[in-house]
Amino acid sequence: MNFKSILVVAGEPHSVFLEIFFKSIKKNNFKKPIILIASKNLLIEQMKKLNFNLRIKIIKKEDIQIKKLNNNCINLINVNYKFTHAFQKISPKSNHYISRCFKIALELTSKNADFSLINGPINKKYFLNGSSLGITEYLAKKNKSINEVAMLIFNKKLAVCPITTHLPLKDVAKNITKHKIFSHVNLIMDFYKKKFRKIPRIAVTGLNPHCESNLKNFEEKSIISPAIKKLRIKKLNVSGPFPADTVFMKDNLKKYDVIIGMYHDQVLTPIKTLFGFDAINITLGLPYLRVSPDHGPNEIMVGKNTSNPRSLMLALKFLDN
Repeated sequence: MNFKSILVVAGEPHSVFLEIFFKSIKKNNFKKPIILIASKNLLIEQMKKLNFNLRIKIIKKEDIQIKKLNNNCINLINVNYKFTHAFQKISPKSNHYISRCFKIALELTSKNADFSLINGPINKKYFLNGSSLGITEYLAKKNKSINEVAMLIFNKKLAVCPITTHLPLKDVAKNITKHKIFSHVNLIMDFYKKKFRKIPRIAVTGLNPHCESNLKNFEEKSIISPAIKKLRIKKLNVSGPFPADTVFMKDNLKKYDVIIGMYHDQVLTPIKTLFGFDAINITLGLPYLRVSPDHGPNEIMVGKNTSNPRSLMLALKFLDN
């Protein structure tokens, strides 16, 4: 995981992302060069409105010389984007622009192992339009690894990982499989070994309240417990299934590095309650390391210059080490 440069796809152009990007690079001295993929015109317009004065250096995607780059300016791959106002409402009009930004990032990561990737938030309703559940799945499709990725919401004290991501609750049970549990555990183990040189302690939740059901063939009995038993036979440090309403209690948090849950809000609600913006979203299983700040476009806050850059700073610092 020795990436030499950080690519940043700005994502939704009319979100708070550029504001927090300006705040992040102004406050910190990052060692690895940061390359932003965005619209120069939009950057200039937003800097004026938000009262930032940062120099921009245009670089070409075909001729990136990492050794010659530094963070004394914004290293920008310019993607043209027509807009009427820097803080106009989010709409499908920006879809083509966002696609082009991601396309450049994917071209660079596929040709060069020196890049890690951060992406700003997008509006899933407009940009994905049902084609993918989220950016995790969007990037997995683009990298042809759709069944072997995992979403890890990471804090150094505790990380969480949902087996299913942005699914309606009515579809969760039928999308939980032993293979997915095996895959997620193995991806997490591999990541912690490579990044931190440690074997993580993993807890797995059940699906049903109190890990039980009145049904004869409930998921804890037929899927989750057998998967955990098989992982433990392989000497992996995995425990469970635990009821989701107690696994996040203080005494339990001291015992584990990662809690794997069965669905999105089962684990994301508690970690956001515990750590707020002090968490980042890492996609495991891609050919490169992809991280995103743990926040959305936040259209209500756009242009007010009051957004918290904490999550993006954590993402940049994580990749900078």
